[in-house]
Amino acid sequence: MNFSDTSPLLARALAERQYSDPTPVQSAVLADAALNRDLVVSARTGSGKTVAYGLAFAPDILDTEGKMPAPAAPLALVIAPTRELALQVKRELEWLYAFAGAHIVACVGGMDPGLERKMLGRGAQIVVGTPGRLRDHIERRALDCSNLAALVLDEADEMLDLGFREDIEFILDATPAERRTLLFSATIPKGIAALAKRYQRDALRVEVAGGERGHSDIEYRAVRVLPREIEQATINLLRQAEAECAIVFCNTRESVRHLHATLQERGFSCVLLSGELSQHERNQSMQALRDGRARVCVATDVAARGIDLNNVGIVIHAELPHDSETLQHRSGRTGRAGRKGVSALLVPMARRGKAEAMLRDVGARAEWSGPPTADEIRKLDQERMLKDPLLAAEPEERDIELGRLLLAERSPEQLGAALVRLYRSRLPAPEDIADPGTGFSRDPRPHDTRDSRPQKFREGPFKDDRGPRPAFEDRGAQKPRKPGKERFPGNAVWFRLDIGRRKNADPKWLLPMLCRKGEIDKGDIGVINIMDTETRVEISQAVAERFALNIKRPGGENIRVERVNGDPKKAAPPAANGDAAPKKKPKQKYISKAEREAAK
Repeated sequence: MNFSDTSPLLARALAERQYSDPTPVQSAVLADAALNRDLVVSARTGSGKTVAYGLAFAPDILDTEGKMPAPAAPLALVIAPTRELALQVKRELEWLYAFAGAHIVACVGGMDPGLERKMLGRGAQIVVGTPGRLRDHIERRALDCSNLAALVLDEADEMLDLGFREDIEFILDATPAERRTLLFSATIPKGIAALAKRYQRDALRVEVAGGERGHSDIEYRAVRVLPREIEQATINLLRQAEAECAIVFCNTRESVRHLHATLQERGFSCVLLSGELSQHERNQSMQALRDGRARVCVATDVAARGIDLNNVGIVIHAELPHDSETLQHRSGRTGRAGRKGVSALLVPMARRGKAEAMLRDVGARAEWSGPPTADEIRKLDQERMLKDPLLAAEPEERDIELGRLLLAERSPEQLGAALVRLYRSRLPAPEDIADPGTGFSRDPRPHDTRDSRPQKFREGPFKDDRGPRPAFEDRGAQKPRKPGKERFPGNAVWFRLDIGRRKNADPKWLLPMLCRKGEIDKGDIGVINIMDTETRVEISQAVAERFALNIKRPGGENIRVERVNGDPKKAAPPAANGDAAPKKKPKQKYISKAEREAAK
């Protein structure tokens, strides 16, 4: 199939962009079975789906001559989960419908709503926006959906994950029932299926990815790593790849800030993306990546959604994603537009089971290995230097003359060594890093993803010499725990963890986690007071600064740790649900009937 069956004006725009053959998703929506029908399309990010639905709803909005009617109420509405994705869709549709004379308006958060209302008032054939801003314009009667012929939900699963279900349903209810609805999503969870069943009519399900589920252009790598060497492994992976553009994912804003500062200190040109940035700051970061002024982006999952970059060579999961769908979305940032990409997961020993389960869920096979070593990277640097275009280019006459002057003053070996030093000075130094090896045989089984904390194993069958366990009704109420006695009185720093008894906090796994991630010894930790929703930990003042710095590094458990200022006892929240012993009612004195009569 080719684009000859589409509108001549759209075919002309595609030809100018050197689109010769449609991608699988574009072929699927242009097939005869999909014409004039509602669609539920499973297609990953970077598969050409924006052009696909732009071509799909063209017959619904173009006139008989293949041109756009005069601007009035919108004929097509595209809903996207993030501002970046909405603006990217607008740019794609603008060049696709450039010769058809389309007027396209974007309505997204962070922009001037008054200006958007003015543009809508002038008329537009296509509107692209985020759910919240579109709903606001509909409620204010600035967006008229009465003439809508086609509606597109782009990245529908992400919109549900971000909590936009209510806004989406409001918009769908405000549009004509006879509209055509096109739903595009990387995955089709139960929520998407329910949404399609309610708002679509006889929808055609289109599975584009097939058996490979969209991973044919992505090479998955699982890298064994020690939790304390997450940063070093990230540095070596970036140095090994030397990609034109790379994205490093962390789970929290704090981890993003810390890793971004570390990479900048090591000499990488990098930017960060997190929910703390304003729209102007996000635009600056994205422009730096597009211009090549920055080559590494450190981001959270939500902040990276909708990134419009086709040259991402590697995606590094410095912290494992929470689920397989997030892994699929992250990895979809690379391997786009027909290019090959790498998705590298940094896997601590205790997380191998979870990593294998997620890879199995997304249908990807990963190559397990240790992190790149410093010697391997130096060898790659040597090979790259010998192939550098600077050495292969034809020298100018003035350069040859200066070279002769240098040879008169220095030996060829000295000049060669100086060239090597100059080449290495532009590159961040690789890190000496250890490979934990293949000693995962005592880890949780691959299908066991119940818990990520280290497990205890022992040889032989487990025995329990405590006797039969009492029945539940005979166990009695749990005795309240008393706060422990301070180990370093007057010479300690207290830290607060955002995990408590309700989330199964226990010193048995908290203590080794704090020692491992904070890089301190067991003797440096004093009292661990576990409450319902948080935990207070006493740390020796001699190692408190080092602990506070190391605990912020990405990797390991997703627990927020912060210093407690002031007296920790006064700052502690009121006890509840067993944090303090319940007050006993005073025992009433028995009064006889004679005494009661005498009292009257």
